[in-house]
Amino acid sequence: MNKKQPYMNFGAAGLFVLFGLLFFILLLRYFSIQFTGEVGSQPLAAKAQQKYSRTGNLEAVRGVIYDKNGEVVSEDTTSYTLIAILDKKMTTNSKKPNHVTDPEKTARELAKFIEMEESEIYSILTKDQFQVEFGKAGRDISHQTKKEIEALKLPGITFKRDSKRFYPNGIFASHLVGYADRIDEKDGTYNYVGKMGIEQTLNKELTGKDGKINYESDLWGYLLPNGEQKVTPAENGNDVYLTIDKKIQTFLEDAMNKVVEEYNPKKIIAIVADPKTGEILAMGQRPSFHPKTKEGIDNSWHNEAIESSFEPGSTMKIFTLAAAIEENKFNPNELFQSGSYRVTSKDKPIHDHNRSGWGTISYLEGVQRSSNVAFAKLANEKLGFEKFREYLTKFGLDRPTGIDLPNETSGKIQFTWPIEKATTAYGQGTAITPIQQIQAATAIANKGKMMKPHVVDKIVNHDTGKVIRDTTPEVVDTPISAETAKEVLDILETVVTNEETGTGNRYQIDGYSVAGKTGTASIPDPKGGYLGGQEDYIFSFLGMAPADNPKLIVYVAVQQPEIEHYSMGSIPVSMVFNPVMKNSLQYLNIQPSQQEKATTTKLGEFEGQTVTETLKKLEKQKLEVVVLGKGTKVSGQLPAAGTNVLEGEKIILQTDGELNVPDFTGWSLRDVMKVAKISGVKLNSTGSGYVVKQSLKEGAFLRKEDFLIVDLKTPEEILKLEEENKEVDDNSEVSDEMAEEVPLD
Repeated sequence: MNKKQPYMNFGAAGLFVLFGLLFFILLLRYFSIQFTGEVGSQPLAAKAQQKYSRTGNLEAVRGVIYDKNGEVVSEDTTSYTLIAILDKKMTTNSKKPNHVTDPEKTARELAKFIEMEESEIYSILTKDQFQVEFGKAGRDISHQTKKEIEALKLPGITFKRDSKRFYPNGIFASHLVGYADRIDEKDGTYNYVGKMGIEQTLNKELTGKDGKINYESDLWGYLLPNGEQKVTPAENGNDVYLTIDKKIQTFLEDAMNKVVEEYNPKKIIAIVADPKTGEILAMGQRPSFHPKTKEGIDNSWHNEAIESSFEPGSTMKIFTLAAAIEENKFNPNELFQSGSYRVTSKDKPIHDHNRSGWGTISYLEGVQRSSNVAFAKLANEKLGFEKFREYLTKFGLDRPTGIDLPNETSGKIQFTWPIEKATTAYGQGTAITPIQQIQAATAIANKGKMMKPHVVDKIVNHDTGKVIRDTTPEVVDTPISAETAKEVLDILETVVTNEETGTGNRYQIDGYSVAGKTGTASIPDPKGGYLGGQEDYIFSFLGMAPADNPKLIVYVAVQQPEIEHYSMGSIPVSMVFNPVMKNSLQYLNIQPSQQEKATTTKLGEFEGQTVTETLKKLEKQKLEVVVLGKGTKVSGQLPAAGTNVLEGEKIILQTDGELNVPDFTGWSLRDVMKVAKISGVKLNSTGSGYVVKQSLKEGAFLRKEDFLIVDLKTPEEILKLEEENKEVDDNSEVSDEMAEEVPLD
């Protein structure tokens, strides 16, 4: 036993040295880390920060586009993205599965709500992935649709909160407003980029800048109570206020729809402008498109009023006449021989539209009858071609207007040969744009001062309300004097009023004097020359009213409507011009030139009054009233107090109780918009005319987060639908009678 002791002491000493060495190494390592703060040449603090620091994204809101009265035209709104969880590991309780358990049933149900085939949905649901999305079809899900899908309680189906660009008015100045497309980034974020119209031109101003939040979290990602936070707030996009007036634009859209239904033209272009300021109050065209669905965009990518130039026809004669009067070269009583005219002996003769003319007539009658010969002689013999060319520049017809919309073209003045100079005087050969004609016409309607057209009223900071940019009316030039402008208006008024010689009789409006000029422009044939069919023209009218002091300019052009004779071309044009001009003048409270039975009523202030006494007052004014809710006092009204309302409009009263969904059947879109605005629901519409179907049931509560979709049809469509239903009912009755005659077993 004693002999083993030395070996044991030696072993114990060895272990002591070994553990002492290890302790020394650990102690050295500890102090090394303590003093340097590094491990493996990497700072420990940075590694800890990296492990426990989190970064969150604060999304910026794209700016809102409003009309001139603050009505929303385009805005970001909440939407949802549809997601399906496929991984079985997500389910911990078989009675409450958290993944898709029945792909076949799920696909069948989802196909009812998203635009995707059932088989395609099934294929996605059977993928070997943790979770899946459904592409474009699964995005932009409305709150209403989300609730309906959730009510099905499909296992594994969930939603991610999102946003989308919302256009509450549907097809509404679509080429002017444009649209914004969603662009998905590689890091999982997304943004919207304007692709047309104002959305494109002011994309930089409308686009916000996302913010960030940096915070400290625990191992599982939860925010630490005393952790540091650094927030970089989002910078929301600026808001844009247009010069477009929602009500006037709606007048225009409705009128164009009627012409499309009845005459099916290749194109319609229409503009309403304020000649005193250059503001564009309405602008539309057909074909058009829906900015949300893009339906119809393949038919027309261009804003025809801005990006397309064509031969204007006789509306050009307005500016030739103004130049001749300004230069004291127009004598309305001087006679000339109508029918045909040779500019030079080598040129082919110029003919009046009826080929033979009207014999020897005065220049005033030549204007009224729209004689090509009269205007060719004015440009050549009275003004001289060089002086006439100067006025084309003064009226801005040889350059872009500079309107705040993208891709404006300038047209082309053909002014090389004598025959081209003469035909330009009456609108043939030379091509200009509709917006150039509008700008030039402001000089006629605004005492000689030509105003630059614009569609942006102001740009406002979304968060502070501070005006960043304000558009002020700009005088581009003064091509004629106020006296000349007055004389041109007086002569153009006779074009409309003279029953015997005026070509513009169809554009007379009860109660208002109209000054204007018709146009019938030939369409060039790609093979050479011009198309020769009875409908192969661009029919137009450029009118101003009231004639003594115009408040509005309306230009309408209709290309190749389905008509039997070219002389009928003014019918579809007047179907747009007349109601738009008259309704707009009444809406703007422009007093008629002749006293008629009042067609407008000025609303009083009803807020705070009882519903009973308010109804009595409005019934005396013979107005139709719709009361929202069952409260006893009025808490809001539309239209607002002091507004002049048109006959047939509905007055919406909001009470201090819960609001209920009315029966919208037979309502116009304008009246439905009032309910949407006063209740805060999101409105979308399909079709045009009057409501035949609504997504929210009558009597249900109106809530701000709800989406209201109304289906509209024209009176003709409604009548056709009723006839079809009647046939179905008749057939059902016959079937029932036959069934009664068959003996039963």
